Amino acid sequence: MSPQITELLDGPSMTRALTRIAHEIIERNKGIDECILVGIKTRGAYLARRLAERIEKIEGKPIRTGELDITLYRDDLSMKFGEAKVREVDIDYVVEDQKIVLVDDVLYTGRTVRAALDAIIDLGRPSQIQLAVLVDRGHRELPIRADYVGKNIPTSSSERIVVNLSEVDGEDNVTIHKVD
Repeated sequence: MSPQITELLDGPSMTRALTRIAHEIIERNKGIDECILVGIKTRGAYLARRLAERIEKIEGKPIRTGELDITLYRDDLSMKFGEAKVREVDIDYVVEDQKIVLVDDVLYTGRTVRAALDAIIDLGRPSQIQLAVLVDRGHRELPIRADYVGKNIPTSSSERIVVNLSEVDGEDNVTIHKVD
């Protein structure tokens, strides 16, 4: 069976969603002075860079950024190797008493975010950790909720959300893949 693919967001829709999230981050934090955007690799890191560009245009000054490399293992290997593993942390700033905004492409079970939270806490004690995602598809296994969401897309467990970014995939869009 071949999957049925439906486009949920095209390039301009993604741009609008990211611009809205950028404004929400600025408004909620009353500026960006105490904020650090931290993208979860791979696509979250690119989205964080895009948000940083938008925030700089709005605020007239750059926001600090960093990246986390967290690798999720396949479900059939999770018993052997664990759910998520932090590979690399690239944050050149002291996180103590700062507001960290984690950025990822899709929020699903919450396990990637949990691993990212652990990595951030290992660096110090931020005053606050917020979460920005392009897509929230539901099905949480942990009590994690995004503060900023580009689009809520209710899905079944058998469906797959695919985020394509021009930096990685040559185009910008979000699709849902349904197997009949």
